[in-house]
Amino acid sequence: MFGFHAWDLLIVLLIALVIFGPRKLPEIGGAVGKSIREFKKATNEIVDQVKSPEPKQITSTSNKAVSPEVKESLTAPAASVEKPQEVEVE
Repeated sequence: MFGFHAWDLLIVLLIALVIFGPRKLPEIGGAVGKSIREFKKATNEIVDQVKSPEPKQITSTSNKAVSPEVKESLTAPAASVEKPQEVEVE
């Protein structure tokens, strides 16, 4: 997958064991697992937001009254873009 072989992984784990000790390795592994889980959750939320965007509600900061037609046009999704007509070239 990443070009690691069994011996490479074993050497890295042995070095981690020597550096951190046997008591700290489960804590470090749990922290890494939680970090990966949070990262996947955040990326899935971003992908979901991109795939199904909701129209944003525009809030008025002024005291002026806004007609219902204007409110609807501000919160309505954008109209579909028409495909340009093809022109034949001789």
